[in-house]
Amino acid sequence: MGAKVLERFPAGAPRGSWPAEEYAAERRAEGQPAKVIMDLKSDAFLVVVPAGDDD
Repeated sequence: MGAKVLERFPAGAPRGSWPAEEYAAERRAEGQPAKVIMDLKSDAFLVVVPAGDDD
């Protein structure tokens, strides 16, 4: 089982700003099971959803 990346956010957001978490919360409000993971290699937060069979 894989994951589909919906959006990437740089890890250097201003203090008190959580754009990846906010984006994921908006997707969850729309019914998507979005979550935020950290990609250490690219130093970015990724908003992902489980990959479907059609992807």
